[in-house]
Amino acid sequence: MSTNQAQIKQLNQLIDSITLYNHQYYVLDEPSVPDSEYDRLMQALIALELQYPELKSIDSPSQKVGGAPLKSFSQVTHQLPMLSLDNVFSLEDFHAFVKRIKDRLKITSSLVFCAEPKLDGLAVSLRYEKGVFVQAATRGDGMVGENITTNIRTIKSIPLKLQGQLGKDFPEVLEVRGEVFMPKVSFDALNTQAKKRGEKSFANPRNAAAGSLRQLDSKVTAKRNLAFYAYSLGFVGKLAENSQATQVNEQLAEQAELTARFFANSHYQRLCQIKALGLPMCPEVRLLKSEQDCDQFYQDILNKRSSLSYEIDGTVLKVDEITQQAKLGFVARAPRWAIAFKFPAQEELTQVEAVEFQVGRTGAITPVARLTPIFVGGVTVSNATLHNQDEINRLGLKVKDTVVIRRAGDVIPQIVSVVLAKRPENACDITFPATCPVCDSTVMKLEGEAVLRCTAGLFCQAQRKEAIKHFSSRKAHDVDGLGDKLVEQLVDENLISTPADLFSLTEIQVSTMDRMGQKSAKNLINALEKAKETSLAKFIYALGIREVGEATAANLANHFCTLTAIQIASFEQLKTVSDVGEVVAKNIVDFFKEEHNAKVVSALAGLMSWPDIITKSVDELPLAEQVFVLTGTLTQMGRSEAKAALQSLGAKVSGSVSKNTHFVVAGDKAGSKLTKAQDLGIEVLTEDELVLLFTKHGVTA
Repeated sequence: MSTNQAQIKQLNQLIDSITLYNHQYYVLDEPSVPDSEYDRLMQALIALELQYPELKSIDSPSQKVGGAPLKSFSQVTHQLPMLSLDNVFSLEDFHAFVKRIKDRLKITSSLVFCAEPKLDGLAVSLRYEKGVFVQAATRGDGMVGENITTNIRTIKSIPLKLQGQLGKDFPEVLEVRGEVFMPKVSFDALNTQAKKRGEKSFANPRNAAAGSLRQLDSKVTAKRNLAFYAYSLGFVGKLAENSQATQVNEQLAEQAELTARFFANSHYQRLCQIKALGLPMCPEVRLLKSEQDCDQFYQDILNKRSSLSYEIDGTVLKVDEITQQAKLGFVARAPRWAIAFKFPAQEELTQVEAVEFQVGRTGAITPVARLTPIFVGGVTVSNATLHNQDEINRLGLKVKDTVVIRRAGDVIPQIVSVVLAKRPENACDITFPATCPVCDSTVMKLEGEAVLRCTAGLFCQAQRKEAIKHFSSRKAHDVDGLGDKLVEQLVDENLISTPADLFSLTEIQVSTMDRMGQKSAKNLINALEKAKETSLAKFIYALGIREVGEATAANLANHFCTLTAIQIASFEQLKTVSDVGEVVAKNIVDFFKEEHNAKVVSALAGLMSWPDIITKSVDELPLAEQVFVLTGTLTQMGRSEAKAALQSLGAKVSGSVSKNTHFVVAGDKAGSKLTKAQDLGIEVLTEDELVLLFTKHGVTA
């Protein structure tokens, strides 16, 4: 059906009116028309687009009602990392943070800060191309997040098209970072409806917001009334096809030049510019002229916390001047120029009704306090770990005691103290079991450890479950579809007792499990078949030997090259491996000496395959026999990645500086090791110099 100019004009008028009213309502907080008028215009727009579907565009306000359900979320790589924030919890710590900044900037005058409440939601990045919203992603691990574009389109406060003029008010590509959250009134309404339908309610607005953003059906998200406040810029640049920059340095230079061209040298002013483009900015954001003003802002926000329309858990304070931010830079995954000043942990009183003992993967027996349920820190808490006997002794805790329970943010609930004045007459001591509470085997406490352990190894049902879960986990054999609950079912029904038994499962056996149909069963069997192809390092890590993590497993594989060599290695031979000390060497020897473990390893080895490790001669290793020490925080790579890269070039990586050390790599906040290296006259490399060294030899860390 063709359209005429009158219909196009009518549609554009509707879009312009609705966009204006959205901006007035969600950004300016100054609605000019009643809800009924807004609803009438929206229904008219939807009806017109249904009649003339060729007129519908991706930036139409009608797109906020949700689209067809997705099958899964794809991944998005951030062009600029999405950083997290370091925390402080006291005025003293905040003032120490300010002093560090002043010392680094070499100034004594007051710093200007941009301050805002710390919203209790989820960080997201919004991407606009030529002013049109095209993509949204979660923070993820800071480098890669989930593509939540369809769900973000449903949030009414987020414009699908920027206000202003391309090239004048904003560049071709603009990313805006901010927080998606659920207002308190929306949260209460959501839970009220859930209770009416007999469904499970959400514990807090943050969980509700997270659950809403992770809906594969965006129509569900659209009904949740989520909100968004912008808090910073992300990537600023040109569209790839128009950009002449081909190198990373050129891209960064282009990013800096374009950002400076379009946006002010003030974090606060940038937020105001973002608001002018149509994106909402938290009304509580303030420009503060001194750290004393920051102290007052913190107290003011804390006092009005309960009256705000959204949940917060502190304040965020950022150095306002952008040039100062650039000088301060970053440490690890957080900027040096910003800090989250968290509110005091939320505490409540409750009673310890009982103490039970759980057995972990390595046999560690952990006491867990069963509490009278109490709502604290946004959730209902009914359990708290007590760690070990030493912690119980420190608290002086007894069963039936009244205790102070604390939960701050997402931190695991902990018992802070015992209220002795409320101790009842029937309070009783906490007695650790003489035998394993799961398999009744002997328990023991190793010298130098505070933890009690079951000695039954893979014969203990609890350890079997955890060992199999670890074996199939993502960093080990990564068996897709083998979740924790399924592992527990398989063990409980005696279908498997060791990791090797996984590979004897049949589709028929798996399909009889709860929530496992024929297709899921087939996918799992295929995933297990795929998991047989691995690497020696991953196989060693998957065995779950105590204190043998990924890096140590890789060192063992590279040093011995074969599984047999590792199995028969002596205590002294193992200690020659980088990162393997006396404790780890003893754990490895004890693991392979245990008859039951040896049988499981032998069975697995007959099923697995991995490529041979190609050994190199000394001539092929440019850093052979050179000893490196890594100290401080590395920002461009992890410590384990740098260590592995050095070892691949033949270097030995030591944990301490001595006269035999050839190089010390000093990252941020390098301490005594750097000082000792300087005293001994050892050459010190910066992280940038280390990266250049890797590049020279064709190694990627």
